[in-house]
Amino acid sequence: MDKKLESFAKLLTIMDELRAQCPWDREQTMESLRHLTIEETYELSEAIMEGHPEQIQKELGDVLLHIVFYAKIGSENGSFDIQQVIDGLCEKLIFRHPHIYGSTEVNSSDEVKENWEKLKLKEKKKAGEKQSVLSGVPTTLPALIKAARIQEKVKAVGFDWENASAVLGKVEEEIAELKAEIREIEKEKTAISENRKNQMEAEFGDVLFSLINYARFMGINPEDALEKTNKKFIKRFRFIEEKAQAQGQNITALSLDQMNSYWEESKKH
Repeated sequence: MDKKLESFAKLLTIMDELRAQCPWDREQTMESLRHLTIEETYELSEAIMEGHPEQIQKELGDVLLHIVFYAKIGSENGSFDIQQVIDGLCEKLIFRHPHIYGSTEVNSSDEVKENWEKLKLKEKKKAGEKQSVLSGVPTTLPALIKAARIQEKVKAVGFDWENASAVLGKVEEEIAELKAEIREIEKEKTAISENRKNQMEAEFGDVLFSLINYARFMGINPEDALEKTNKKFIKRFRFIEEKAQAQGQNITALSLDQMNSYWEESKKH
C-alpha cells in the first residue's frame, strides 16, 4: 500500500511541476481538456476490446492523468482538489453499498443494482435535485449506449419486460411496423416525402431500441457486439482489397460477384 501511495504522490508532484513550468500544461483548461479526455476514454475502450493488458495499462494511465489534471485546475480556482474528489467517491461508494457497509442483505447483482438506483434517488432528494430515474443518463452519450443505459435504469425500479420471449415478440412487432411503412412507400412510387422519411426513421429507431432491449435480456452488450461486427467487417473487406492488389487490380475494378467471392473466401481465413 505504501508504494501505491508513493506512486500517487509522485504523480501529483509531477502534475504540480508541469502546471508551473510547462507552457502547454499551463495553458490548459477543463474545456480544452474535455475532447482529449473523450479521445483517451475511447482509446482505453479499444484496448479493452483488443484484450491487450499492456495497452490497457497505458491507456488507464492516460485517463488517470486527466483526472489529476482536472483536480489540479479545480484546486487552482478554489472549486475542489484531488482529496475532495477521492473523499467524495469513497463516501458515495460506502453509501451505495449498504450490503457491505451496513445491514442490508442482497442475494444477487440485480438486487445490488436496484438498491443502487433507489439510493441515487435518495441522494437527489437530499440535494434538492429533480428526482428522476433517468436524470443520471448523460444527454451526450452516443445513442446506442444511451438506449442501453435507459433500459438498465428503468429495469432497476421494476419497469421491465417479464422475459426474453416477450422482448423478442416486441422486436418482431417493430420490424413488422417498419415493413408496413416500407410497403406504403413502395405503393406511392414517388420520391420519399419528408413526412414518410420521418415516419420510417421513427420505426427504424423503435426496431433498434427493441433489439438493444433484447440484447440486455440475453446478457449481450450491444455496443461490444456491434464493435466486434465492425472489426470483423473491416478484416474481411481488407482481405478483398489485398486480393485485388495481389492481382495488380484496384478494388474498384472488381465486379460485385468477384468481391462477394473474395468475401466468402475471407470467412475461411
